[in-house]
Amino acid sequence: MSEVVNKDTVPDEAQKDYVEDGKNKLLVKCKFCGSKILEKKTAKYVAIEKELPLMQQDANRKDGEVQKEMINEYFHVENMYIFENIGFTHPVDNYKYLICADCDAGPVGYYELDSKHSYVALSRIVQS
Repeated sequence: MSEVVNKDTVPDEAQKDYVEDGKNKLLVKCKFCGSKILEKKTAKYVAIEKELPLMQQDANRKDGEVQKEMINEYFHVENMYIFENIGFTHPVDNYKYLICADCDAGPVGYYELDSKHSYVALSRIVQS
């Protein structure tokens, strides 16, 4: 998986209503079941590029390859105990994927085994 760190921590126009003082302004919830993942103002907005597997894979693919997409906006969580409700997959390379602990939807982000930091993809959650 490629990762490019972007020093720009200013959210794009679509996310500006959800980021305040560089942190998540609202509750972060699972977009499928509504389970609370993060409290308000607990994660830092970061603009990085990282490939994640699609949440819904095409079952008709013959090649067996995992379909991925590039995501470039995340909420950075430095300590896994900040999460209200999150699940972790088995390790894949140097990562664990983050999933909703209630409905198993995901991945909603990833956890780095080396740094022990988590990244929740803004495009894979809802905020309220």
